[in-house]
Amino acid sequence: MSENSFEMYDLSEDIVKALDSLKYEQPTEVQRKVIPVVLEKKDLIVKSQTGSGKTAAFGIPICEQVDWNENKPQALVLTPTRELAVQVKEDMTNIGRFKRIKATAIYGKEPFAKQSAELKQKSHVVVGTPGRVLDHMNRGTIALERLEYLVIDEADLMLSMGFIEQVEAIIKELPKKRVTLLFSATLPEDIENLCRRHMNNPNRIEIQAAGITTSTIKHSLVEVREADKFELLKNVTIVENPESCIIFCRTQDQVDKVYKQLEELDYPCAKIHGGMEQEDRFEVMSNFRRGEFRYLVATDVAARGIDIDNITHVINYDFPMEKESYVHRTGRTGRAGNTGRAISFITPHEDKWLAEVQGYIGFDIPRMDAPTRDEVSSKRTAFIVRSNKQPSPKKAKNEQLNKGIMKLFFNGGKKKKLRAVDFVGTIARIDGVTVEDIGIITIQDAVTYVEILNGKGPHVLQAMKDTTIKGKQLKVYLANKS
Repeated sequence: MSENSFEMYDLSEDIVKALDSLKYEQPTEVQRKVIPVVLEKKDLIVKSQTGSGKTAAFGIPICEQVDWNENKPQALVLTPTRELAVQVKEDMTNIGRFKRIKATAIYGKEPFAKQSAELKQKSHVVVGTPGRVLDHMNRGTIALERLEYLVIDEADLMLSMGFIEQVEAIIKELPKKRVTLLFSATLPEDIENLCRRHMNNPNRIEIQAAGITTSTIKHSLVEVREADKFELLKNVTIVENPESCIIFCRTQDQVDKVYKQLEELDYPCAKIHGGMEQEDRFEVMSNFRRGEFRYLVATDVAARGIDIDNITHVINYDFPMEKESYVHRTGRTGRAGNTGRAISFITPHEDKWLAEVQGYIGFDIPRMDAPTRDEVSSKRTAFIVRSNKQPSPKKAKNEQLNKGIMKLFFNGGKKKKLRAVDFVGTIARIDGVTVEDIGIITIQDAVTYVEILNGKGPHVLQAMKDTTIKGKQLKVYLANKS
């Protein structure tokens, strides 16, 4: 047994199978240190930067220890942004896929009734933003009396966004006997006080920022006047010719402006910031994740919650005013063993912020000259060729995991008095099918979705066309992927 593999933990076959399908081969440093502590059900404070693999660090042991038979939530994960809530929910679902772990994401700007209906069903893990979680608690639509794990993710961002009071209000209503895990890039005094008030003799783990920041990312700094920034951006993108790039701006207005200028030059691009409708933000992120365009112009709202392995370049069009933001932004590139480039524009009046960032990351960012006219001219043809070429589609990290899974749609649900046990009992009686071949079941008022595992979906689909459930003949189809 390798000393640096997930085999060294006593994990069930279902979890190991999912990790293999997700290509989780070797634990990262944070995973090596966190997983054993969570498996021992001890409170934990983790100081770790973005990109270190911390979602899997708490997701793997929580999915391992969740009791599938318990219908009420056993784990609550609090995240500062909606994008991160959706990302963590997807990660937990992927890790727990073969154990049939049901994760539910709840956040603002989505219909409350829809979330309430989902929470009425079996939900092992709830991931949500503090405001919406508190809203559900106040309305009595979320049951937390069986809660065994609380995860506070990106705690320092919760603090800077003003959510800590809501987090405190949530904690006060949770069972006292639970495991509390807190993850944060920094540990300011307010976060330390929160830990002292609500954690039980926690273990502490610190992952050094410098290793994450420098090992796979080449950092550069270019000095430029504010008025010349966009011209520099054009020249840098021509010379660098990125396959996939995030351009970070300080404000929503700046994002809109830069995006419009790039679009007018026919750059394959999109934008994302907090002023956009939530649905539009999710669509942009989904399209970027699939590789449908090369350039994403973003505010810091996108710095946490983008989990895409092959972003080749990050450009700080506006230098970050907060030192932590530099690490979170640049941590979007150089992931999953890939190398990346982080290029920052800095104006003559931003030396104070630069000094703070360099003190925080522990090294001076190397300066580079702006591209010369000859460099831009020599690279222009290659840039045009790549810009006119459709970006390579990016594989979803759960593509291999989903290969043997088929989602079936049945035209009957709660109104027909159908329960999950009715579907399990019926499907498991089909020749060649066992309970282990049945995945997550989602029962709504008028419809039900059932995941069939291990490549047995087509067989079940055919058999169920002539099989009744609880005496009812339901129509069954292959469900839409969405």
